[in-house]
Amino acid sequence: MKSNEPIRVLIVDDHAVLRAGLRLLLDSQPDLTVVGEADSAEQALALDGQLQPDVVLMDLTLPARRATGPLCQAKQAETGLAGLDAVRCIKANRPEARVLVLTMHDDEQYLRAVLEAGGNGYVLKHAADTELLSAIRAVYQGGTYLHPAHTKVLLEGMLERGRQTTQPAGTQPLSAREEEVLRLIALGYTNAQVAQQLFLSVKTVETYRARGMVKLGLTSRAALVRYAQEQGWLS
Repeated sequence: MKSNEPIRVLIVDDHAVLRAGLRLLLDSQPDLTVVGEADSAEQALALDGQLQPDVVLMDLTLPARRATGPLCQAKQAETGLAGLDAVRCIKANRPEARVLVLTMHDDEQYLRAVLEAGGNGYVLKHAADTELLSAIRAVYQGGTYLHPAHTKVLLEGMLERGRQTTQPAGTQPLSAREEEVLRLIALGYTNAQVAQQLFLSVKTVETYRARGMVKLGLTSRAALVRYAQEQGWLS
């Protein structure tokens, strides 16, 4: 920390109520201060460049909005940038930035994807306030914050992959729309959010999702996330 200056935090989440609660929590700490809020990956990248926060507190499930400028040299997706893209872009644009992911996804594949993207920590949204505060301070000091349970799951997953070869996916090719729907589902979007994003009905999304899962021979969302990671859909 520079002299006695507080740790400057940028909050990135598309839920205004959650952002307000996080701001109250962080601003109540003498060594923390919130310098900005963003509700999309694109706004997060813009504010990160302007404000240069010490720590970016980043949600993964953000609305994909098409970027209007060269905000990210690492990726300029036609369909917009999601939370994981923002982690990667912030670290590419400003390697010294500390990015702490605050998410609802208690899943090894998301955890691995965040670490591979350069994230410095991973905290669940239902974690205690004290854990979140400790995580912010830890990543600011240069550490990587993972809950002990996540560390255990990560290590067990690495050992398991070392013992097994990856089960081949289904042999039937996906249609472009099926792949698009499954990719968004793997990124954490709900059926309703996918429907809104792709201008489809929820029932149509459910049909594409079910048909794609059958084609790939997958029976659970966890299996879909693993498949998506292997295919590079989370990158």
